[in-house]
Amino acid sequence: MRPYQSIPIAECGDPLVGIPAHLFAFTEPHLYTSLGAPYGDASPWMLRQGVLEALVGAQARLAALKPGWRLKLFDAYRPVPVQAFMVWREFRQQAALNGKSLAGFRGADELAARAPELHAALAATVFTFWGVPSDDPRTPPPHSTGAAVDLTLQDEEGREVNMGCPIDETTERAYPDFFAGAAGPELCAVHAHRRLLNEVMASAGFSRHVNEWWHFSFGDQMAAHAAGKPFAIYGRAR
Repeated sequence: MRPYQSIPIAECGDPLVGIPAHLFAFTEPHLYTSLGAPYGDASPWMLRQGVLEALVGAQARLAALKPGWRLKLFDAYRPVPVQAFMVWREFRQQAALNGKSLAGFRGADELAARAPELHAALAATVFTFWGVPSDDPRTPPPHSTGAAVDLTLQDEEGREVNMGCPIDETTERAYPDFFAGAAGPELCAVHAHRRLLNEVMASAGFSRHVNEWWHFSFGDQMAAHAAGKPFAIYGRAR
């Protein structure tokens, strides 16, 4: 269990709502749906109403600082089965990078039961970045609350700005301050872009994932823990 998962949840009942397409830029096609993740009748482009309102505020702050720039969304709502699908995909990728095969295993739980040492070795990297796809209502994955969003910045000409590594990269380059103190104008700009994204999101009440420059939460356990609040207001959305 991660420290933030010990935060109790006092669910506020805020509904999941669609994210208006005209307010933000979006990564299209959506990667996880393209991979066949099991969304069922859900859409990744949903957030809790209060979270969406905060995100609109972050966009307004960005526009004030950088006219013409937009928040570009990569992912938002993620049902627990989607989280499990993506986490297992990451296990397979990490296994391949380490010269291992997960053929014959159907998921992370089966891997943990049948090959606990291999599971533990891979999980050390996977769960540094990905939330555990827990079915326990006391410990929902952040994205499954509808209160977390992965995003980047788009400039006034519609180009993604350089953030130093792609979203979902599982290396130290993903750490928010990895490029702090870097030499050279390009890497200094990367760090400045990450600071700008954090500034506009924090101005609206979001908290950033400690290991991911792109992940921000509002009102879930991760955000409550980061802000020192006694409880979260968003639990599992469905």
